Amino acid sequence: MTKAIRIYKTGSSDEMTWEDVDVGNPGAGQIRIRHTAVGLNFLDVYQRSGLYSGDGFPVTLGNEGAGIVEEIGDGVTEFAVNDRVAYGSGMGSYAEARIIDAHHVVKIPEGVEDQTAAAMMLKGMTAMYLLRRTFKVKAGDTLLVWAAAGGVGQILVQWAKHLGATVIGCVSTSAKAEVIKSLGADHAILHRDEDVAARIKEITGGKGVAVSYDSVGKATLDTSLSSLSPFGMLVSYGNSSGAITDLALGRLAGGGSLYVTRPTLVTHTASRELLLDCATQLFDVIRTGAVKINIGQTYALADAKQAHDDLEASKTTGSTVLIP
Repeated sequence: MTKAIRIYKTGSSDEMTWEDVDVGNPGAGQIRIRHTAVGLNFLDVYQRSGLYSGDGFPVTLGNEGAGIVEEIGDGVTEFAVNDRVAYGSGMGSYAEARIIDAHHVVKIPEGVEDQTAAAMMLKGMTAMYLLRRTFKVKAGDTLLVWAAAGGVGQILVQWAKHLGATVIGCVSTSAKAEVIKSLGADHAILHRDEDVAARIKEITGGKGVAVSYDSVGKATLDTSLSSLSPFGMLVSYGNSSGAITDLALGRLAGGGSLYVTRPTLVTHTASRELLLDCATQLFDVIRTGAVKINIGQTYALADAKQAHDDLEASKTTGSTVLIP
């Protein structure tokens, strides 16, 4: 038996329970991992709360982790027992050990620690497809990053600067503003105190930004659109304030032939080829030092409820790791 955080219905963090589970043995195409570190993401909150629907309760939460291969199932040739591995998709990471389909997993290269891998796989591969596939950022582009001091946000800031972009980050506090400036952000806007769209126009000489990377959702939809230059793109990749349900297409015309897209990591890692491309590009910028992963806080896995509460209350910065 092993321990895991599970829910029996969606709701608040009070639904999370720390209990014994029987992991079993891997089937064909699967491996069993003993976790050494587990990543925390807003996706976990969405799945716990019911914003993203699920079934088959009880459910073990979590989508990101790193650890050691304990056993391999039939047909698995890419991995061996004792390999260090990590993944950023495949629900069930809030556990001391788990079974996972091998096609979700990649080997951790030398020079990357387990906690770093657990903190960056989902968030880092998200940043990769946002910057390199969804809107291909190039030198000279000016972009807006919401929640810039968060796990994905900090990676976006650093990676975009590495690509030669001008980065404007939105944060909630002056302390977080200092964090993103230390990572290379050219400008920091305190969205609780300032008119974000007006500041964007001031910073850009009235032009607006080429792209807004927005993980907030409903509350920032209009501001993101108002901050774009003609032909600009709103990349909505999260819903921390609630889902967007009322976007009128005429708003895009009036804003200057704007674009809106809602990409997901699931689509961008759907094939082995896509996954390995995401992971390889991520590991490359980590190993060269172009992007550094800031683990702002750690919690015992058994204390995942507190970690969820702190994440939802905007009390965390950077990435959060849960330790089994």
